[in-house]
Amino acid sequence: MKLTFIGADHEVTGSCHYMEIGSKHLLVDCGMEQGMDIFENQEIPVSSSLIDYVLLTHAHIDHSGLLPLLYRQGFRGQVFATAATCDLCEIMLKDSAHIQESEAEWKNRKARRSGQDMVEPLYTMADAEGLLELLVPCDYDRILEIGPGIRIRFTDVGHLLGSASIEVWASEGEVTKKIVFSGDIGNHNQPLIKDPQYVREADYVVMESTYGDRSHGEVPDYISSLTQILQQTFDRGGNVVIPSFAVGRTQEILYFLRKIKADRMVKGHDNFEVYVDSPLAIEATSIFHKNFSCCFDEEAMELVNQGINPISFPGLKTSVTSEDSKAINFNNEPKVIISASGMCEAGRIRHHLKHNLWRPECSVVFVGYQSVGTLGRSLLDGVAAVKLFGETIEVRAQILRLPGISGHADREGLLQWLNAISPKPAHVFIVHGEDAVCDSFCRLIREEYGQDATAPFSGAEFDLASGVYVKQGIMKRVAASKPAAVHASSVFSRLLAAGKRLMEVIYHNEGGANKDLTKFTNQILALCEKWDR
Repeated sequence: MKLTFIGADHEVTGSCHYMEIGSKHLLVDCGMEQGMDIFENQEIPVSSSLIDYVLLTHAHIDHSGLLPLLYRQGFRGQVFATAATCDLCEIMLKDSAHIQESEAEWKNRKARRSGQDMVEPLYTMADAEGLLELLVPCDYDRILEIGPGIRIRFTDVGHLLGSASIEVWASEGEVTKKIVFSGDIGNHNQPLIKDPQYVREADYVVMESTYGDRSHGEVPDYISSLTQILQQTFDRGGNVVIPSFAVGRTQEILYFLRKIKADRMVKGHDNFEVYVDSPLAIEATSIFHKNFSCCFDEEAMELVNQGINPISFPGLKTSVTSEDSKAINFNNEPKVIISASGMCEAGRIRHHLKHNLWRPECSVVFVGYQSVGTLGRSLLDGVAAVKLFGETIEVRAQILRLPGISGHADREGLLQWLNAISPKPAHVFIVHGEDAVCDSFCRLIREEYGQDATAPFSGAEFDLASGVYVKQGIMKRVAASKPAAVHASSVFSRLLAAGKRLMEVIYHNEGGANKDLTKFTNQILALCEKWDR
């Protein structure tokens, strides 16, 4: 049995781990990299069509976003996830596919004008829909045998609706090892969803380290902080623009705003309007309603039991169409605009920034992590001007960050989760953190807690039976791209993947009837004759 590290190693996004257990091949997460790519990731060591199972910790795109590509490349196995995660993937992966198709269409319009090669989307809506057919909804806290020598269990880890740490019992012959994948560990005292639950024993632990080098400090008074921002901005006659992740963070902000409006905390602006300008966020909010019984915390459930919707209120408006979105900025009344994407890299938020960044009376409030290289990070770092839709926009609005609002545990929360595992695991693998953070958190675990820990790079392979690395990962930085660089064709890459899949189909047909094999052979030869130039 073997564990190979593929993605989110010394980086924060693109989570992916590969396991080989007996004759079975499985992935834990298959995420898309977001923001700046620092290190090169190794390829999954087997073709997509050979993968039997994917275990998905949660629906965020940096953990799930390459699943439709896996399907496009031939994966037809099963994807195990909690029921709420399956519901969220239904909207998030379709949304991601729409973005892929739209970006390819935009690039191709430019390519036609300049005579450049056309591109294909990374994956299509059909790929996303095909992948969704493979989802297997699972309950929390239930042990499932998914294949020979493989049992799994999902435990609520409090990061997002449906998020989980995953326990995997792997058996080969007389040897059984338990590997725990933390997923993204949630922060304590978040609104709506439950606090992280703990796993009690493990042989090996693969854990995230996003905030492994810092403490969030005392739990802030989110409602008072947000009320102050609203009061000051509305008094100036400005808008409060909140770039927010459509799933999770938007619903938390609505939870705060319901309380602020119900208690009339913003003086002189009792009837201020709140716009959720994100079709994805609107759909996600309905999924929160659907899964409240298994995922909401006690405080949220108390409101539900009183007949109060925790994330809805008078003055809440949703905009679905682009016309609805455009109309928001022609309304001169001070308002709250919540829009995706949370890091300002795409989506409608960029239009709202174009209309509000140059206005000193407005405020832009960040409520989540901003990866290096994103527009959101640049704004937080104090950039004087940004370019949006070909136009330079001066940054005159007040740029703020709501302190402490994070879906990730801080250093103390991570250690609390790890130290709940007793006896100590044989080895802890540190992943899903910026380069320096992975190293510092790893040292902390080794030196202060006496645990055997490493922070592997992509490509590292670990033998779970013997407890040793059989291959070290490679710290290979991504080369800076040049404007005139020629990139490999995504179409040709797809052709290579198709060729690999064809070889696997050939091997699978060994021992078939001579008549069928002859027909198959003739079909392949006919293709070769047609394309051999």
